[in-house]
Amino acid sequence: MDSLADRDRHYIWHPFTQMKDWMVVEPVIIESGNGAVLRDIDGKEYIDANSSIWTNLHGHRHPRITQAIKEQLDRIAHSSFLGLSNVPAIELAEKLVALTGLPRVFYSDDGSTAMEVAIKMALQFWRGKRTKFVAFTDAYHGDTMGAVSIGGIKLFHETFQPLTFPVTRVSRLEDLPAGEDVAAVCIEPVIQGAAGMRLWPVGMLRELRAWCDRSGALLIADEVMTGFGRTGKMFACEHEGVRPDLMALAKGLTGGYLPLAATLATEEIFSAFLGEYAEFKTFFHGHSYTGNQLGCAAALANLRVFEEERTLENLKPKIQDLKSHLSEFPVTRQCGFIGAVELGAYRLEEQMGIKVCRAMAERGVLTRPIGNVIVIMPPYCITGEQLTQIFRALAESIETVVG
Repeated sequence: MDSLADRDRHYIWHPFTQMKDWMVVEPVIIESGNGAVLRDIDGKEYIDANSSIWTNLHGHRHPRITQAIKEQLDRIAHSSFLGLSNVPAIELAEKLVALTGLPRVFYSDDGSTAMEVAIKMALQFWRGKRTKFVAFTDAYHGDTMGAVSIGGIKLFHETFQPLTFPVTRVSRLEDLPAGEDVAAVCIEPVIQGAAGMRLWPVGMLRELRAWCDRSGALLIADEVMTGFGRTGKMFACEHEGVRPDLMALAKGLTGGYLPLAATLATEEIFSAFLGEYAEFKTFFHGHSYTGNQLGCAAALANLRVFEEERTLENLKPKIQDLKSHLSEFPVTRQCGFIGAVELGAYRLEEQMGIKVCRAMAERGVLTRPIGNVIVIMPPYCITGEQLTQIFRALAESIETVVG
């Protein structure tokens, strides 16, 4: 058992992976990366066509973010956020408030926990007056138990149903219940990610905001995937001029460098937790790495890159380039710099999406399917030539696998 591949198979349990299949394939083991390119231990290069599961924004080893982490390391890597604060966490919170218009920031470590925090905040805000949650069919909000409860993808969530709380599930606004006892409605704004990159009808988010205003329910926006430019605007909610009551951020928050998440809340929600100690209105949630200095330093550098490199402005022609490439395939979806190509109505057991992605890897392109949907979501630094290479590999792989 000398090779890294053998040691991986012997010791490691990979996420969202059927390990029996993993044991018989030769894994791609990444050793380094630069820009939109990853390099394995044998020196083979791959284009990172899904931004390392939708996290990397400006490319690997971006000098500004790398330098910010190094400089922070020379000061301190981490200190507790319970009863203490730190410089980069304060500076980052100020930036996030300015970007979102939501005045309070609670830090956590990933998208699942950012949503978990939002769900707990909504429930404790109402203090028993409202306890019902509403979510949408095929929603995916993470893997912690509150987020799983809100999630609606049978394959991912059915096993854990005995541990979850009841949720009213709707497919469209017309199905919303009477709102008097609804604590909050959760939505992936503009586009559902793990559902296969399904777009919501234009105006739907704005109408949902209006329904929440009428009913008194809180609106929770899961911007874990859509945040930080993916839809062409900094946040998806901006497309319809909507400000949610709670917003979950993660993935691209640090530019894809370190695990860090944030849940942003209105002042009204924050104020509901203020009281005398004996009232026990404290928000009883946190973790050891809350407000981690390295993550916050990376996130601050990430936001500086947006400003200095005019990322959103420079992304516009690339969005059009993506649209042009997608037009060559029969069934596609696009939202900003998010692209999806649907292979067809194959059974999951046939693993057509997995087979196509393996064939793409052989051609030097890495991505991961959602069932029979191939996601193309590269870093913003991708070149026109690299984007062409991605779609050439996709077309050839579909021809090889599907015929």
